[in-house]
Amino acid sequence: PATQALVSGLPPRPGRRTKTSAEPILEVEGLRMDFPAGGLLSRRTIRALDGVDLTLHRGEILALVGRTGSGKSTLARVIARLETSTAGRLLLEGRNVLVEEPRRASRSYRRRVQMVFQDPFASLNPAHTVGHALGRALAVHRGTVDRADIAAEAAELLDAVGLEPELLGARPHELSGGQRQRVAIARALACEPEVLVADEPTSMLDAPLRAGILDLLLRLREERGLSILYITHDLASARYLADTTAVLQAGRLVETGPTAELMEHPAHPGTRLLLSSALENRREVWGYDGAPGV
Repeated sequence: PATQALVSGLPPRPGRRTKTSAEPILEVEGLRMDFPAGGLLSRRTIRALDGVDLTLHRGEILALVGRTGSGKSTLARVIARLETSTAGRLLLEGRNVLVEEPRRASRSYRRRVQMVFQDPFASLNPAHTVGHALGRALAVHRGTVDRADIAAEAAELLDAVGLEPELLGARPHELSGGQRQRVAIARALACEPEVLVADEPTSMLDAPLRAGILDLLLRLREERGLSILYITHDLASARYLADTTAVLQAGRLVETGPTAELMEHPAHPGTRLLLSSALENRREVWGYDGAPGV
């Protein structure tokens, strides 16, 4: 009864839209990440990830939930090839990319797997306009070079994330936090990715703007067939967005399952603690007791 009371107080998921494929698109197996600790001559290490196994299916939204320091952002950076793991396998459609594409900055991988960062202001160059940021991504990943074509495709990207083409001439400081995050998502879409890794994309936004970004991610999954790994510390937003939820604690995956089932019958104490925190913070996160709106 106590767990049911917690769940009943969280924002409900929208009605189910498209069916998730049973086909895995991205898998991590036995992933381990050690960071050096101490001085230059020290052999001590800190284990941030300890044997993580995770599967993202095609068309699925998978929430990776954990408290600060759980290792969830480290896992996101490894999947985005911004960090190199100490051990384990990273599979894209069954191919071990750590072996077949050992270069961390492999363009072919990043074309298929894109990351959206927590801080939209830090991820955009303050000296460049929105049009420049999108145009560069289009030139690099789509090979678009004609200026008229770049302008047209950049306007289409803004439209895809709910922004007006007039913002192409704006710089990051002239945008709201929500607009900046939408521009960051548009830049990721310029690569026409299959997988989007969204690392706490709403945590720095005000409550009304957070809901709009979550609804945008749902729409992009529907319209573009994206598979999304959503990183968050907040179980309320995971419940609203995700098909499947995985709970990370101290670098280990402690529980994974369909979101509704995991929320209603949490098996691990860490999951129950996150549920309690989600209920306590719901007014701060959403601004009111109901489900988030646009």
